[in-house]
Amino acid sequence: MSCTIEKALADAKALVERLRDHDDAAESLIEQTTALNKRVEAMKQYQEEIQELNEVARHRPRSTLVMGIQQENRQIRELQQENKGLREILQITRESFLNLRKDDASESTSLSALVTNSDLSLRKS
Repeated sequence: MSCTIEKALADAKALVERLRDHDDAAESLIEQTTALNKRVEAMKQYQEEIQELNEVARHRPRSTLVMGIQQENRQIRELQQENKGLREILQITRESFLNLRKDDASESTSLSALVTNSDLSLRKS
């Protein structure tokens, strides 16, 4: 009789483990489904926005669209030029800073040598 109780307990434990595994698998599936649902919703929203833009573009004359694109291109070129200038200024500033650090280091070395020499001459006197 004790064998059957032990066997029943062992079977119950095995069933509990299987239920936990199934529960974990179900949770994982729910998470994956939720993520997929969010992606599908985002795709639907994107598609709706594209359709709205296409509808607006259909009602605009082609020349207006071309002029808008040309204006955007000019703005992009201007921003690229500004970025180039800023990079050059940054490089010059960086080089100046490094040169100042070198000068400070050499002045510091010269100053410490001067102090050391004056200390030695004071000690000798």
